[in-house]
Parts: sequence; structure tokens; C-alpha cells
Amino acid sequence: MRIVHSVALFVVAALFEIGGAWLVWQGIREHRGWIWIGAGTIALGLYGVVATFQPDAHFGRILAAYGGIFVAGSIAWGMVADGYRPDRFDIIGALVCVAGMAIIMYAPRSG
Repeated sequence: MRIVHSVALFVVAALFEIGGAWLVWQGIREHRGWIWIGAGTIALGLYGVVATFQPDAHFGRILAAYGGIFVAGSIAWGMVADGYRPDRFDIIGALVCVAGMAIIMYAPRSG
């Protein structure tokens, strides 16, 4: 159950961080304005809050592992929000990152 809880937190964090970055991108690059930028900034802050709820107490481990989720989530977000079509190397790379995340977070450790 602890792993399910942790993975759910990573997914929520990814939605806030990737979504927030996308909103800022839209506000600046697509000239959608300050409301989009402000909403993105708030979402990015909420990402930082969600990350603190991870059951592991090690900041470096959490952020390093989250990197794998960020990579895979960014590709998925691009597919849904921008019509991005990943190639096989994008997919393989994302899977490698997610595997790395699982090793970093969930490998059995003593003590």
C-alpha cells in the first residue's frame, strides 16, 4: 500500500509540475497572458508541496526518483495537450527513466 500511495503522490506532483510549466509556456510562448502564467506559477508551487508528502524522508532521493516520472509524464502531456508523437526512442527512454525511478524509490534497503 505504501508504494501505491507514493506512486499516486508522484502522479499528482507530475500533474502540478508539468501542468504548471505548460501553463507558463502557454502564457509566454503562445501569448495567452499573465493569468496563464500566474496559474502555472501556483501549480508549480503546489508541486513542491505535494512532494513533501512522500513517505521517504530523503529530499535527494525523492527528487531524483521524481525525475523519471517527470520524463515519462512530460511525453504523455505533450501527446495529450500538444499532439506530440513520440518515437520509439522517446518511449524506450521514458521506460528506462521509470525503471530507474522504481529502483531509486522502492529497492529493498536495510535500516
